[in-house]
Amino acid sequence: MVTSVTNSINLTYKQRQVPLHLDISEQLYQRIISGDYLPGAKLPSERELILEFQVSRITIRKAIANLVQQGLAITHQGKGVFVSDRRKVAYNLSDSLIFLAEDLTRQGIELSLQNITFELVTVSKEVQKTLQLKSNNPVAYLQKKLLLIDKVPGCVDITYILPNIGQKLATELEQEMTFPVLERNNFKIDRVEAIIECTNANLELSEYLDVPLGHPLLVYRHTAYTHQNLPLVYGESISRGDRFCYSVSQRRF
Repeated sequence: MVTSVTNSINLTYKQRQVPLHLDISEQLYQRIISGDYLPGAKLPSERELILEFQVSRITIRKAIANLVQQGLAITHQGKGVFVSDRRKVAYNLSDSLIFLAEDLTRQGIELSLQNITFELVTVSKEVQKTLQLKSNNPVAYLQKKLLLIDKVPGCVDITYILPNIGQKLATELEQEMTFPVLERNNFKIDRVEAIIECTNANLELSEYLDVPLGHPLLVYRHTAYTHQNLPLVYGESISRGDRFCYSVSQRRF
């Protein structure tokens, strides 16, 4: 009886009228996962796909849009559509005090950074509360860095740093990752509290990370504390979900 029901369901599915654009995007998808189109390769042009499938331009555009929405392809204005790089870098959160740069080095992955901005700013009430800043002078150093993983944009790191620390370590912070600089200068991190959530690329993030507007992104929001329970920095690392992920190892105690 179970087999009969299953066969009936499959038959019904196969008999459904699948829109042309979905059928074409499925065929292109199969070519991508089978390796016919490798990561970074340019897909056939609209004209070539129109001739191959004998359909309208709007149908092909819908098919390509399906691939883009699935994260399988990315459109570069004026250049064409390219297969997305599906390799993911994993950062292990089992020990939050093994920092990103150290973890990636162990994996043989090159991490480099580009400093976007480093400036003293008036912060929001949320940042003021988290960093325990005085209400009459709620300022902190804001740093934005673009992290490149094997020379490919993978993450935008946005960090708010206590004013005295930012001023003292400005040169180092503009050139290196934040946590190792703090540790090296005796600002010892006792614990990191973090939460991971999702967001979508706004205009700024889409430009830095080379993704379409609205592309799904991962947000690792964190606060680092000293052993006296004093906050040092508050920030968020916003990464491409198709190139970056987090791993955790748990044990029963």
